Amino acid sequence: MTMNNRLQAENFSLHQQLESLLNEARINEDKMRRFDQLERRLIGAGSLLELLHLLLSECKQTFGLEFVTLALVDRENEASRILESGLGSDTACSGLTLLPTPATLQALYGDSQRPFLGVCSEPHHQSLFAAPSAAIASAALLPLTRQGELIGSLHFGSANPDRYVAGCATDFLERLAEIIALCLESALIQERLKLAGLTDALTGVPNRRYFEHRCQVEISQARRYRHALACMFLDIDRFKRINDTHGHQTGDEVLRSVASVIQSQLRAGDTLARYGGEEFVVLLPQSELHHARQIAERIRRSIEENQFQGHSGQAIKVTLSIGLSMLPAELPSGENRQPAERLIAAADQALYQAKNGGRNRVVCAGNLPSAPARLSAWRRIFRPLAARKRTKRA
Repeated sequence: MTMNNRLQAENFSLHQQLESLLNEARINEDKMRRFDQLERRLIGAGSLLELLHLLLSECKQTFGLEFVTLALVDRENEASRILESGLGSDTACSGLTLLPTPATLQALYGDSQRPFLGVCSEPHHQSLFAAPSAAIASAALLPLTRQGELIGSLHFGSANPDRYVAGCATDFLERLAEIIALCLESALIQERLKLAGLTDALTGVPNRRYFEHRCQVEISQARRYRHALACMFLDIDRFKRINDTHGHQTGDEVLRSVASVIQSQLRAGDTLARYGGEEFVVLLPQSELHHARQIAERIRRSIEENQFQGHSGQAIKVTLSIGLSMLPAELPSGENRQPAERLIAAADQALYQAKNGGRNRVVCAGNLPSAPARLSAWRRIFRPLAARKRTKRA
């Protein structure tokens, strides 16, 4: 080979190396740009729901991944309560696992609490991704820590065996994990504040404000999918007598216990709220009349048979009156206006019938009230609580 040919070959080789380096630089620049964009969106997330969507859905699309899952430590069921309250959604939570303790994650990461990149063991494929090992050729497991404590773990799974290799780009991933941990902590704090404003401080169940919001959501779902929706209005019989005889502290204990008993008889998707005073309301999605009636009777019997105790340990007899109304799967023509008002007004009217009929019973409403009756009942129900207390039910 002549000198000229050798120089040309070396020049070609150098040119190829340069192109390879430039291409790698462009890839890294693109990665940095995408990481930067993701970080900005994570920091700007306005809710836990939006943050979960970014982590579990957007990350998968942005980085071309087959699997993205998230595990959160939920010691006091705080995240679970937030998601169950309706502030989250099933779609956003697909791929989310809540852990009662960090023990599983501590065993995964050990003392280092550093990202793991490479091939997962077979057990980890199922526990972290719920996927067969053949579907994931390489993975990145990112520990999420705050103040040195594991609060969760984010997992990326790829079908490309060269996507995640030990020691490769761990600085990017460590920074991403720090940002995500901070954002999750902030989002949970914000949702905790929201939930506090939607929760009754005495009983711990949702309050009237939350119920009114949830009622609109459930009615929208019922009409969209043509499902029936039941509403119960529940009132503790002769509650004033309990307060007058045993004191308000005992009355508070009874309210807490009644709320707990009612909740124990409901399904996961049902909504219980304290409406004010000794009144509670319940929404039963996808419940026809006969099924809703069974639940109402079960609640009534559970309260009647329960051994309630006062502040000083004295036994107290408690009963409930319940009014039940139905939003049918399909409303007749002309009956689509203000369904929430009509549903609650009908349950309220049925409750008054239960009271007048002797208490400790369930009364089912007939058709939803007509417009004049509806508005009258609605104004009565939604007038200020101070005004309601002046005309308490017996």
